[in-house]
Amino acid sequence: MKTVAIIGGGITGLTAAFRLRQQNIPVTLYEASTRVGGVIQSVREDGYLAEHGPNTLLETSPKIGALIHDLRLEPRRLYSDERAHKRYLVRDRKAVALPDSLMGLVATPLFSPGAKLRLLAEPFIRRALELQEEDLAHFVLRRLGPEFLDYAINPFVAGVYAGDPAHLSVKHAFPKLHALEQRYGSLILGQVLGARERKRRPEQSKQNAKKLSFDDGLQVLTDTLRARLGQSVHLRSPVTHLKQSPQGWNITLGVEGRQETREHSSVIFAGPAFRLPEIHLTTERYLNYAPLAQIHYPPVASLVLGFRREDVAHPLDGFGMLIPEVEGFNILGTLFSSSLFPGRAPEGHVTLTSYIGGMRAPHLASDNLVDILNLTLHDLRILLGVKGQPTFVRHAMFRQAIPQYDVGYGRFKGLMEEIEAKAPGLVLAGHYRDGISLGDSIVSGHEAAERVHKYLGSERTPAGASATDFPATVAA
Repeated sequence: MKTVAIIGGGITGLTAAFRLRQQNIPVTLYEASTRVGGVIQSVREDGYLAEHGPNTLLETSPKIGALIHDLRLEPRRLYSDERAHKRYLVRDRKAVALPDSLMGLVATPLFSPGAKLRLLAEPFIRRALELQEEDLAHFVLRRLGPEFLDYAINPFVAGVYAGDPAHLSVKHAFPKLHALEQRYGSLILGQVLGARERKRRPEQSKQNAKKLSFDDGLQVLTDTLRARLGQSVHLRSPVTHLKQSPQGWNITLGVEGRQETREHSSVIFAGPAFRLPEIHLTTERYLNYAPLAQIHYPPVASLVLGFRREDVAHPLDGFGMLIPEVEGFNILGTLFSSSLFPGRAPEGHVTLTSYIGGMRAPHLASDNLVDILNLTLHDLRILLGVKGQPTFVRHAMFRQAIPQYDVGYGRFKGLMEEIEAKAPGLVLAGHYRDGISLGDSIVSGHEAAERVHKYLGSERTPAGASATDFPATVAA
């Protein structure tokens, strides 16, 4: 019987395993740690709900809604509060709401009159050569000017990638932005002329997609996937060796201090990119996969704090705030977690989730809770009018958090394609390949399952299969 091994129990691996099971393909998921879910971890304590990793899932693809439907999680799904639509940027040490209309842009104090006038020139700026790879900082300076780089793009990139615009590739980190310039010659004209085309697409842009979570946090999703996969999931099972064979793949793993070898027809690697070079890979054709270890993952620390409502002066009437590097604060930004979803704080209290470190200040991401707490409270007192001490504290440290799609990332993409071409049956998936958001990772897992299904030449689940094990709806 054809079986598939999945290495890595994050959301990508779990999604791929679930989708293959729906196709009646046996799977075994190997996870090196003691739990599945990767960076997704929701903790409920003392009436608070802390998200250690991502706080929201953007419904950018119908595949995401289909997964929730197939897991029967729709009754537990929560969309973010419509009243929490504002996003704040810091300017002159104050949190200022981002404009959400043309008139708002004209009136906003976030940008000077000169910077606003500079936008009028954007449609007349020549597009870059298609083959030219440009970092985001130079791209924005060329098209929008320095003020938009400092006060819009820099904090946005810190909030999404924990990254640096001077390193990130427009082509690879922001492919839609790159395509907009190439097709329309202008970002502004592309937004106007491409609106009708975007409406016809089933996908939603990250800017317009609905934000969602679940009643007990995002871990509801990974816990449900884990439960549906049952005994297919093997924890504390680090894979040490992959060997291609005439029948498929032999996998050697460590189990309770001993080595075991198992046979599979195909393998999906859904761990972080830097883990693959740690596995000894033996293939019929030579592969130099060591360069994948060069993909940079900066450290990020998250700090979830609870406060009495009266101890926070800011109305917290939005999604959160992002902080430009030029403002000189410690944290990258703060989510107003209890404004987004109900049940994140006890009555009369609020929850704030702040992030620190990244490419901007990797030295500030630390395991030392006292240092992280002092740095964060210093900034929150100035920016949000926080006073007193927090009533709840949860700290998490991610030493290698988010892959950076830097200039030259195409060589890694090319290497991934080469690996799959030279080692048939080995499929790579995850946020190092298909985008860094939680939604991107779900779609990546779905598409990896499709590629394996095609490789194995399997037929879809028979009509008489159990709906409990293999739900009827399959994301298309």
